[in-house]
Amino acid sequence: MYDRMQTFTQEELSRIHDASLEILKNTGVAFNEPEALEIFQANGFSVDGKIVRFTEKAVAAALDAAPSRFKITARNPEKSVFVGEDDWVFVPTYGSPFLVTRTGEQRPGTMADYDTICKLVQTSKHIDMNGYKHVEPSDVPTRTAYLDMLFSNIVLCDKPYMSSTDTRQAARDSLDMAGIVFGGKEKLIDMPVTVGLINPLSPLQFAEEMAGSIIEYARCRQPVIILNMIMGGTSGPVQLPGLFALMNAEILAGLVLAQLVGPGTPVIYGTTSCPTNMKTGAAAIGSPETYIINSATTQIARFYNLPCRTGGSLTDALVPDAQAMAEGALALSTSVRSGANFILHSCGMMGTYIGTCLEKWLIDEELCGIVRRMMAPIAITDETIDIEAIQRVGIGGTFLMDPTTLKLCRTAFYDMDLYSKQDHARWTAAGARRIDDVASEKLIQRMGAYEKPAIDSGAESALSAFIQERKAAEGL
Repeated sequence: MYDRMQTFTQEELSRIHDASLEILKNTGVAFNEPEALEIFQANGFSVDGKIVRFTEKAVAAALDAAPSRFKITARNPEKSVFVGEDDWVFVPTYGSPFLVTRTGEQRPGTMADYDTICKLVQTSKHIDMNGYKHVEPSDVPTRTAYLDMLFSNIVLCDKPYMSSTDTRQAARDSLDMAGIVFGGKEKLIDMPVTVGLINPLSPLQFAEEMAGSIIEYARCRQPVIILNMIMGGTSGPVQLPGLFALMNAEILAGLVLAQLVGPGTPVIYGTTSCPTNMKTGAAAIGSPETYIINSATTQIARFYNLPCRTGGSLTDALVPDAQAMAEGALALSTSVRSGANFILHSCGMMGTYIGTCLEKWLIDEELCGIVRRMMAPIAITDETIDIEAIQRVGIGGTFLMDPTTLKLCRTAFYDMDLYSKQDHARWTAAGARRIDDVASEKLIQRMGAYEKPAIDSGAESALSAFIQERKAAEGL
């Protein structure tokens, strides 16, 4: 297949790999979690204080142990998904502190906002998984907010979901809650049911909660996404090849820890790295370099035969305007076309991760459907070429009333739910509404049509009891 985006040669990928190995061997990576250091030391690694150094052999063994593809079992088994190789999923935005209106106002997120997004995921034709931390709810205690978010993830939606790695305790609780739903924590070892997000602290560090969460998830063989957000020119090199080498070293270090704890633990190779806006010092995710990084990340992951995570509809815009749509479409389509398997921030993200906009959520959701259709293979066969139809219509005829057209007219082409395909007269007669106006109306309709998916009453009661017990233990 021909693609004008740069495809690295094996020699170039090997050069990045070798540079990463040199970093891991000579500089090392700091792990700020005592048990992680004990695990490395017990397995013969060089540990100097908090700094761990890695051999090529250890990295190769970890890469051999990690699967290239795995299944995430959903509460509703029909909605289970595969991640890796040719299989990929769309997942909503993650980590926004604010809810952003379509006119640009920001307010702190609430649990009601979080629940709305869980319901949107449940009713979506295009979003495959529920995420985590759609917004950070400000109206529940911060220390235990993750419990409320996980309860909503599980009860309001029966698709696969992401869990918490906010602290090591949150990771433990996430796995305990998954055990309640899926018949016992001991069963998780043979059945991935959730995914945890691990962020290295660039350059070359893992915070205590991140290393601890790797250990907890790997003990239950639950998948982790190891992804960094290196800002080129500040927390990482200003030149992209150097950024790739640093990015790769950090991810490989986390992968090694996961495989030492739980051989075969699925690890998704990922990044949210981007350039620094040298005028402001802020991240610039809506930039061409971000799309290059996304493409490079998928190629490096494929070099290791690992599933890959990159960004979806990323934007620096603060309202769902033309800038937001252009940046989002470029980022999302680049990730999918390049071969990413886990597309996080597929819908709803505004202002460089600062907010979630519900109208943009719906607009991006439609974009996900368009990109999925664009990626769907077409069968080139005698039946699809259909020379007989061409001969029937003949020179200068019309295919409008041809039997094949009549048979397939409702299914042959992608049918837009949100994007306008009206002519100017009909658009004007319908109120001359912008797409964000239409999205606001669709949002009300979606919430009105939502039905809570069935869940075993015993499991829901057990989850509620677990949450109350954990909150009481925290003095809440």
